[in-house]
Amino acid sequence: MRMKVCQQLLGRAVSHRGASCAVRTGSVTPDTGRWRCAPSATLCSSSTQDRKSRPSMLKHLSTKIRSTGPITVSEYMREVLTNPVAGYYVRKMMLGAEGDFITSPEISQVFGELLGVWMVSEWMAAGRPGRLQLVELGPGKGSLMADVLRVFSQLRSVVGGASVSVHLVEVSPVLSRVQAETLTGTGGQEASGEPDPAGPEYRRGETAAGVPVSWYRRLEDVPAGFSIFVAHEFFDVLPVHKFQRTEKGWREVLVDLDPADPGRLRLVLSPGPTLASSSLVQAGEGRSHVEVCPEGGAIVQLLAHRIRQQGGAALIADYGHDGTKTDTFRGFKGHQLHDVLSDPGGADLTADVDFSFLRRMAGGGVACLGPVTQRAFLKNMGGDARMQVLLRNCSDPSSRKQLIRSYDLLTSPAHMGERFLFLCLLAPGRLAAPPTPTGLKLDRKSPAPLPVAGFSELRFS
Repeated sequence: MRMKVCQQLLGRAVSHRGASCAVRTGSVTPDTGRWRCAPSATLCSSSTQDRKSRPSMLKHLSTKIRSTGPITVSEYMREVLTNPVAGYYVRKMMLGAEGDFITSPEISQVFGELLGVWMVSEWMAAGRPGRLQLVELGPGKGSLMADVLRVFSQLRSVVGGASVSVHLVEVSPVLSRVQAETLTGTGGQEASGEPDPAGPEYRRGETAAGVPVSWYRRLEDVPAGFSIFVAHEFFDVLPVHKFQRTEKGWREVLVDLDPADPGRLRLVLSPGPTLASSSLVQAGEGRSHVEVCPEGGAIVQLLAHRIRQQGGAALIADYGHDGTKTDTFRGFKGHQLHDVLSDPGGADLTADVDFSFLRRMAGGGVACLGPVTQRAFLKNMGGDARMQVLLRNCSDPSSRKQLIRSYDLLTSPAHMGERFLFLCLLAPGRLAAPPTPTGLKLDRKSPAPLPVAGFSELRFS
């Protein structure tokens, strides 16, 4: 369902950039939905020297397992991805041609622009609060937020009365420096002096337009206030517990040392129930294998609480399912599928997001919309119209071809169009019709609430 207000916003947002036909390139791994760059053995593979120079995550894990026994998949993911010394996200640039994957904002400017229009639309629907915090969880290279801020700049006549600030939740020191370069042009340096080491804000800066930008390691540290949150490819890297149904009941999948080769890891089943298998698997679960992300559930609960108490909205976009898939835990290295237990710390680990679980964890205090497919969301937002503007103003045949190809990667069911899903959390009163004034005779019905951009199906948690 196309909303008139969003079409108007989109038209105004793109009119100042209509002559642009900037192209971002990338492709998608057909069987996984994970973005990868054009093949390049030199750029996409980690060198032997790189493996030798970094601290040994395998040695660290082996010591831990020998001391305490097999560890959960959740603990394995947490150590491999965010260990402060040797974690994948702490030490490595994982995005782009030089990394292990590439995300939608790197593929096409249209993606971030449409999310920017969505944010403006929800701010307007909330009554245009005087202060607006744009909060992104896991901002990648900062490309998405840069596109969003460009839309806000082009809609100054609409949002100019609001005090806008950007708040980025990022654990990777490497990526935070890249984001600072993208958004503030500071080359990764502190733009306002050294932050307080004990304080929650570890980096700060300001865009060329004067929008303040702050970095945090936890969502809890973002200041209170009306906020619009976006989490794109954030929940898929949060640690999951894995459970397998057996004749004796649910057993948790654990990571252990291979007795035949102590230098290798293997997956095993717990001999009996664990606290996680007894508490995290839903009663009546029909699948034989289940992945549950408690940390993702806790973050959704925090988002719901903040939206309920302070207003705002949250948009979660990730590849996932609605409670139907089973074993989705996998690794990526050099833009290719990679054994999850091989070279820990040197490859990305991910699991599809269970959106039915996120909806359930959000609770009844907020409105939950979706999930809808990325194809439906982008087209409902006016993505086709934006593409026509770009194509009309792009005379170079090669660039036109790449524009079409990039948008097809985002929307085609064969690529990312149906692999990625969008879920929205809104304040409980967002979809309620305004009350009918008493003591007046009205010839028409009370005005209906504004529809939510991008979503054609409305559901409440």
